[in-house]
Amino acid sequence: MAAPHRDPTPGSPDDWWRDAAIYQVYPRSFADGDGDGTGDLAGVRAKLPYLAELGVDAVWFTPWYLSPLADGGYDVADYRTIDPAFGTLDEAEKLIAEARSLGIRTIVDIVPNHVSDHHPWFRAALAAGPGSPERERFHFRPGRGEHGELPPNDWPSQFAGPTWTRVEDGEWYLHLFTPQQPDLNWAHPAVREEHESVLRFWFERGVAGVRIDSAALPVKDPALPDFVEGRDPHPYVDRDELHEIYRSWRRVADAHGAVFVGEVWLPDSERFARYLRPDELHTAFNFTFLACPWDADRLRTAIDDTLAEHAPVGAPATWVLCNHDVTRTVTRYGRADTGFDFATKAFGTPTDLELGTRRARAAALLTLALPGSVYLYQGEELGLPEADIPRERIQDPMHFRSGGTDPGRDGCRVPLPWKADSPYAGFGSDAEPWLPQPAGWSAYAADRQAADPASMLSLYRTALRLRRTETALGDGPLEWLPAPDGVLAFRRAPGLVCVVNLAGRSADLPDHDAVLLTSGPLDPDGGLPTDTAVWLRV
Repeated sequence: MAAPHRDPTPGSPDDWWRDAAIYQVYPRSFADGDGDGTGDLAGVRAKLPYLAELGVDAVWFTPWYLSPLADGGYDVADYRTIDPAFGTLDEAEKLIAEARSLGIRTIVDIVPNHVSDHHPWFRAALAAGPGSPERERFHFRPGRGEHGELPPNDWPSQFAGPTWTRVEDGEWYLHLFTPQQPDLNWAHPAVREEHESVLRFWFERGVAGVRIDSAALPVKDPALPDFVEGRDPHPYVDRDELHEIYRSWRRVADAHGAVFVGEVWLPDSERFARYLRPDELHTAFNFTFLACPWDADRLRTAIDDTLAEHAPVGAPATWVLCNHDVTRTVTRYGRADTGFDFATKAFGTPTDLELGTRRARAAALLTLALPGSVYLYQGEELGLPEADIPRERIQDPMHFRSGGTDPGRDGCRVPLPWKADSPYAGFGSDAEPWLPQPAGWSAYAADRQAADPASMLSLYRTALRLRRTETALGDGPLEWLPAPDGVLAFRRAPGLVCVVNLAGRSADLPDHDAVLLTSGPLDPDGGLPTDTAVWLRV
């Protein structure tokens, strides 16, 4: 039975987002409704009952807009058009309405830092030439050197490779990501006006929230100075001017009862919290927890630091184990280095999937017991591992811009397995998926797991149901309890305790009235085995 859902009406007064369970859909890889090998909105609509049964409050879609897909859709050519590979605007509106009827809100992605080089603005800028008003919406500059043959500055890229590309007339344009993603000039009023118009466009279609990609990057130092490590303020990260932009966005969101979640990667907790002031963003992603190794002391520190940096502004924390950019949890937790760092990704890293799966199950209960909202990346509920993509099939620009040393992010984006006994594990029909599924992928199929009470899917369904029905879970206080080294134990009032054993030996459980849920079997004497978590009624 599906868990009961809160009122999903856009503009409803409840603060649903403070303790929501939000499911991330990467449309190309979720489900293929038209049988062409690419996931689409028809596929998502067909799987809405699955998401309702899983028990999530909202679905966040990575970009579904018109795009040449140079960077997985994060190179947007038109925010008001659904890419034909995914469907139509009419289908998107139906999906939003059908999801809402099942108690599931919709969150869409907005990418303010850049657009696609196919965007009409950029094409107009190229055609108009140096000094034109059209180029003022981007960062075009003459080059340095005797003949302008050197880029205007030495800023490092968010991906490997250069951050400037020269066009035929000799000027250069800035792109912190790929050359197909020219950065916008947020000092230009038309850029601000257009993005607020886009927000209204989607809010008026029933979207309940927006995830802001690379939220700390859009504003640049207008002088575009050379990069100096440690310079304050940074020339393009966390500029103070961003806050007025997000205050303006917040007014748009408040008028429609909508919410924001920002992708804000910042090491300074005080600066991070500024984005969560009551008149700015509602929430922001918690990358400290996501990247943390499977280590009790470091996880506790990550949890404490997260709660502490949110407390001054009264914002709820968010918790996530994986997303479309990050090595899947089962694989990461099965490695010698269980943390995550883009700089350390490499081909051929040994992985113990049995160990990783056991830890991922425990991590699921840990994450879902923490105060605030939680994000679940598609396929995590199936326990999918990171896939090894043959080099000739890799599509991610991170791989190519690294000179082939970085395996890229395609391994966590492989199309989902739905039916064990169907071609391509039921992702679509008979068409080969856009990324290859590994051998044995059907073993993870949702239909097989739904029939197995010990599966990862069954664990997530039960945990999400309890998270909704147990008043102690969701937003609220957390109290750490005494525990042996390597064991995390905390109370969620009223009456629930979560214990996670990361030690190399079994641990005794505190006094309790009942065991609500475990990530794996307890010892015969009732002890908690290593790499296992439990929810207790006390």
